[in-house]
Parts: sequence; C-alpha cells; structure tokens
Amino acid sequence: MSLSPVYLVDASIYIFRAWFSMSDEFVNVAGEPTNAVYGFSGFLCSLLEQTTAEHVAIAFDESLSTSFRTEIYPEYKANRDPAPIELKRQFAWARSVAEAMGFACFADPRYEADDLIGTLAAYWQARGHPICVVTSDKDLAQVVGENDHWWDYSRNRKLNASQLTEKFSVRPDQMADYLALAGDSVDNIPGVPGVGPKSASALIGHFGDLDSLYDRIDEVQYLKIRGAKSLQKKLVDNRDAAELARKLTGIVTDVKSTLAAPEVRRKAVDEAKLNRLFDELDFGGMLRQRCLRS
Repeated sequence: MSLSPVYLVDASIYIFRAWFSMSDEFVNVAGEPTNAVYGFSGFLCSLLEQTTAEHVAIAFDESLSTSFRTEIYPEYKANRDPAPIELKRQFAWARSVAEAMGFACFADPRYEADDLIGTLAAYWQARGHPICVVTSDKDLAQVVGENDHWWDYSRNRKLNASQLTEKFSVRPDQMADYLALAGDSVDNIPGVPGVGPKSASALIGHFGDLDSLYDRIDEVQYLKIRGAKSLQKKLVDNRDAAELARKLTGIVTDVKSTLAAPEVRRKAVDEAKLNRLFDELDFGGMLRQRCLRS
C-alpha cells in the first residue's frame, strides 16, 4: 500500500507572483495593498481543489534579505531590490491565512524556505512518503528523489526525477554542484568565470560531483569539451570560488527548528480566525467561501 504524497509549498514564489500579477486595486479599508495575499489565498484553494491533499507544508522566508548564506557571502541575492513594507505586511497576512486554513507553516530566521523544504523532504522520504515540491525554483529540484515530483504549479509542469534530468541536463542530486560551476544569476552566485551551463553539465555528467571533479582535475584537459585545456586552468584558478558557491547552492536538510515539529497533516479550518482575517483584509464572499470549504 503506497503512502499519501506530502506537498511542500514554496510560499514566496506564489506570493511574489500575485504581487506582480494582480491589480494594485486590491486594498483593505485602511488603504493597505492586499493583492499578494488575495492571490496566494486563491492559489491555496486551487491546490486543495485539484489535489485533495491531506499532507501539506507551507514554507515561508522569515527574512527576505538575510540568511546563513549572507553570512558566508554578503553579496548573495544582493542584486534584488528590497521588499517594500507593503509586501512584507502581506507575507505576514499570507501566513496567517494559511494557518487559519489548517496548513502546517514553517519559517526560520536563519534558514530559507528552500532549506525548510529540504529538511521536510528528507524527513518524509525516510518514512516512505513520496513528496511533491510545489515551486518553479530550479534549486529545489535537488531534493527530488525517484518517487517524487517537482511541480511548477502556475505553468502546470509536473516533472519526476528523470524528466528533471532531461530538463536541466544534470540529475536532481547534481543540481547544487552544477550551479556551483555555472553560477546562478537569480541568486547572484557567480560560480566559475568562463564556465557556462553546457560546460558545467558536461563536467558534472562526467565526474559526478564537484569533489570528484577536483580530485581528478588533471583529466579535464583530455575531455571532448570545447576549450578543455583552458577550462582546466579556469577551474584550478577559481577553485575557492567554486567551493564557496557550493556552500550557497546546496540545500540544507537538517534544520533543527523544522525537525522539532515536522507534522504536516492538515487540520480543520479555523473559521473564526479566517473570517476575522478576511474582514480585516476586506475580501469578498467568493474567496471567503472557497477558503472555508476547502
């Protein structure tokens, strides 16, 4: 008998998506923007209506600007504009709505939502549950195992491990090593200068991981990769940069605060709390009824 899947939701993706895509005419009686929390609430309803999921965790970024990664590398995500106060307020509302709808919510002041999802994924995989990571973030592909899925919900792309390998040209468990070489412009991680995605995937495909690549670095010049000799020099000269990047790209799977209470079975809707929130947010009856009956 197969166990029920555990859905692990990357909340920031869907809050930001609603913030940028939904009209700024969504405001409460105090004139405060509510478009992001409105869109996120609708997304949660749609997710439940489509999956009838019993085990769901929502992971939030408690800090939108700092984490243990900025302690290692202050330029991490420094290319992003700071979240305005109007959006930060909506993150707090979004979590309150999710909790009122009975979802288990997770956040940590030092670790990102990716790390909380990685920790929950490892916990439930070890207990035989398939997981489904609901995100569009390629970084989270690395937590997907043989029986799991990565689900870009907004684009309706649900991929298993082999399909992710085809999409990204490396296995899910190799994603962090690949990004350490190729870099990740989204998170402002430079990687190794002069090593592009094709070279990075070829190197990781051949050697398996970053440690093995550097253990056997003298073999690089003989590979059938364009500019193999100069590529070897770039790797040698920038080993520190690659190893620093690897610390940033790898997802943590043992966040202690998350392991302390990893239960993700959905609870009953707290109707009183949800109604109070929706009164404060000035949301209409249609969304309210969807959330109450979800």
